[in-house]
Amino acid sequence: MHTRPPTRRQVLASLALTTGATFTRKLRAFNLTDAQIARDPMRPQYHLLPTHGWMNDPCGPIYWKGRYHMFLQYNSEPVSAVKLWAHATSSDMIHWHREPIALAPTPGGPDAEGCWTGTAAVVDGKPTFLYTGVVNSTPEQATLVDANPPLGESVCMAVAEDDGLLHWRKQPQPVIPTPPPGMKVVGFRDPSPWREGNHWYLIVASGERGAGGRVLLYRSTDFRHWEYLHPMAQGKPNGRLGTDPVDSGEMWECPDFFPLDGKHVLIHSTERRTLWQIGSLDTATMLFHAENEGLLDEGAYYAPKSQLDAKGNRILWGWITETRPQAEYAAAGWSGMMSLPRRLSIENNQLVMEPAPEVASLRAAPRTGLAVRRLPTAAQEIRLALQPATSGSPGREKFSEQSFVDNQGAAILLRADPQLSPGTARIGEKEITGIDKGPLDLHIFLDHSVAEIFINHREAVTHRYYQRTTMEPAVAIILGGNWQLTRQQAWSLKSIW
Repeated sequence: MHTRPPTRRQVLASLALTTGATFTRKLRAFNLTDAQIARDPMRPQYHLLPTHGWMNDPCGPIYWKGRYHMFLQYNSEPVSAVKLWAHATSSDMIHWHREPIALAPTPGGPDAEGCWTGTAAVVDGKPTFLYTGVVNSTPEQATLVDANPPLGESVCMAVAEDDGLLHWRKQPQPVIPTPPPGMKVVGFRDPSPWREGNHWYLIVASGERGAGGRVLLYRSTDFRHWEYLHPMAQGKPNGRLGTDPVDSGEMWECPDFFPLDGKHVLIHSTERRTLWQIGSLDTATMLFHAENEGLLDEGAYYAPKSQLDAKGNRILWGWITETRPQAEYAAAGWSGMMSLPRRLSIENNQLVMEPAPEVASLRAAPRTGLAVRRLPTAAQEIRLALQPATSGSPGREKFSEQSFVDNQGAAILLRADPQLSPGTARIGEKEITGIDKGPLDLHIFLDHSVAEIFINHREAVTHRYYQRTTMEPAVAIILGGNWQLTRQQAWSLKSIW
């Protein structure tokens, strides 16, 4: 049975109930070794994830001194609890080496109840984190009032003490201790800084009941003392009533803001999905004016964070969530993973998103030809090219259904359904509209229990599959209209461990 996963907000609100020794003793009953967890047939083999336990948001990805560094929200148990920053390094963004924990809560400090999401920047020649510190609070002073007990969030800072980014020196006090005076926020977290002229700027995710989600803008000359300016961008509530302001659009999470191809891009997460906006930044007023917007991913993908790679490309990472019941992933001993790196660009005022070229280094044995069958579900990359078909179309016959299978059942079920409107597709439980009605490019990555699917380099669907019988396809792709399958390529992919 499919169980709707908790929102990130619900996860955060539960943390105060699940910290400390009592919680740790409770979960030791699962007691799986890392070797047992590694043999789980549903565990991905070429996506970054810890050896065991829970992970969520990517934090502070940065290229520094010839190495890629990824930091991520983590705790050693398979369900969400007190948060630390795990650390991994890579030479190519694909093959990773796990490093010691980078940030952990300081007893009595401004992050005593958790080191939550943040961003890395190079300040005065040193990699520097701005991150969300969390402490227990009172209802009057809390920024996360639906936690038990209520929690206060602040912007904290840590500076790298070595070029391996293994040791970090925290500032003893927050650089922004509270939200702006008089503002009744429903959250205050996920700082994201950038440099503009002679100043540093910083946006913090927030929102107010009845007013909508927003990003609050700050300015600084030294990265330590910040002046609040105003909301740089904001939305409207969707009118749905409920206890979770993220579900109602009254809170934005995990903002990211950067220049790209002559425009600016704002990414934020809310209402269980992640949105992009392309527009312009008015540097006189420091307001962002959106010109176009869209959905970043239709599936189990949330809280992304971007970085520049060694060549100056904008690379996006996201948290791939679990969609099975908590009891199942808790028993498995692990939860969540990092997405593959996605390279971003802008074309015709649309966000273009495709797997980073480095992903091709995973390829082992290629398989080509339209008649290919028996494709392993476990670790596979598949590219399919299709053309719209009509009754009088020359060339290849139009198809109604085609399966690509292995010994354990269907890996992909591809079906054309004239009852669905052209430009529409259904992938898993997600219906997608607005797909180009011309040639169709499907780029699919299968990894044991996750499929990352790219459609014409613009649409993306991250689909979780937990196969329990040989009759279940990993993913069913139903395309509206009539189609001809004109080209197929497939590769088995290697593990990164």
